[in-house]
Amino acid sequence: MTELSWLTLLPPFVAIGLALLTRQVYLALFAGIWLGFYLLNHSGVVPSLAEALDGILAVLASPGDARVVMFTLVIGAFIVTLERCGAVSGFVHFLERSRWVTNGKRAQWMAWLVGIVIFIESNITVLVAGTVSRPLFDRFRVAREKLAYIIDSTSAPICMLIPLNAWGAFNLGLLDGLGVDQPLTVLLSTIPLNLYAISAVALTAFTIARNYNPGPMAHAQARTTSGDKDGIDLAASMGEKAHVKPRALNMFLPVAVLILAMPAGLWITGNGEIFKGSGSTSVLWASLAALTVVSVLVLIQRSMTLDELSHTWMEGAGRMLPLAIILVLALALGSVSKALGTGQYVAGLVGDAIPVALLPVAIFLVSGVIAFAVGSSWGTFSIMLPIAIPVAAALGAEPTLFVAAVLSGGIFGDHASPISDTTIVSSLASGTEHIEHVRTQLPYALRAGVVSAVGFAVLGYVML
Repeated sequence: MTELSWLTLLPPFVAIGLALLTRQVYLALFAGIWLGFYLLNHSGVVPSLAEALDGILAVLASPGDARVVMFTLVIGAFIVTLERCGAVSGFVHFLERSRWVTNGKRAQWMAWLVGIVIFIESNITVLVAGTVSRPLFDRFRVAREKLAYIIDSTSAPICMLIPLNAWGAFNLGLLDGLGVDQPLTVLLSTIPLNLYAISAVALTAFTIARNYNPGPMAHAQARTTSGDKDGIDLAASMGEKAHVKPRALNMFLPVAVLILAMPAGLWITGNGEIFKGSGSTSVLWASLAALTVVSVLVLIQRSMTLDELSHTWMEGAGRMLPLAIILVLALALGSVSKALGTGQYVAGLVGDAIPVALLPVAIFLVSGVIAFAVGSSWGTFSIMLPIAIPVAAALGAEPTLFVAAVLSGGIFGDHASPISDTTIVSSLASGTEHIEHVRTQLPYALRAGVVSAVGFAVLGYVML
């Protein structure tokens, strides 16, 4: 297919439509890939299916893409090993022994700070922050809905603002696969432009400082009484064995290695220049180094045998396998969309349909709607980045603002969605009814969303 037409829009639009209709991101992405190869080669329905499968497998032929997929599996092994070796429980006990919290406001600040410190995985963030803070919120008569809002607002947004984790690797892999020059530099440059993540974290801090309780949250705070205050059993939820001793060291040391190994890897692979280093290589090295450290600690402490440890690695990698599959499918969709010229075609329509300056806010809003309906920010990234980046390239614009709009929109929709896994886990960790968490959090999310939309509109006129 050599002539650009509206047909080039079909693969990503079919992926978006099916994702919204079925909430099955995998099937939606695969359908988009299949249709893309059908349009590209005109080889028939069955032959294009074989071409689609080959296109998906071709993703792993790229060393950079393969490294990011491997990192996704390694970080899963690392997270579950932390859960099983008493690291999370030890960290919780460390915070409880500090006795810094003496009132309700300090309880809220502690939940907020824990959400910022634990940035390696969004669900671990909400589980740790919720478990530590829940008894304190009950003690000082602060609504559990407020706790759910605080930990939910400092999970995905912080993971995106401090991308030394699977979130960073996932998007780094997408950017690299879509042909972005210096993907690490672009990803880091999106941090100050990730308006929703910044707004969500800042609004949470303002809420704590000024006791800001709009709408349903005010009613939740008013009806807070001394009900059931039993906390969740963190050790049981993490799958810890009874004989495992909680050790904060098992959290602090591996996470420190994870953080420090990332820039070290960039410096080494970049021959002394961090921003010229290989992001995919560095995150893989960092995750392997952190996994090695926590595994050595486990064996020295004899909390697990080598056989148990290897099974833990496999279980953790298995948990991340769905995300690895989404990544591979997204890269394949991006590849076939690029071959079809989707971005160039959309860019050609911009002058007649949407002013170029309004593209970032439009991308932000569309990404938000998709993430809300699907309940997955990662699924949204995988659908929207293959559209946004080629459009930016066709317009001759830097991709940073477009990428930031997709990331912000994905987090916004996911944050407001009642079917998001992070939203559900936040309700569980705080011990509140899920629908109450959604109702009380939505006014905050919408406020941060409006601020972000206005911000992207302004940035579009300033930067494009």
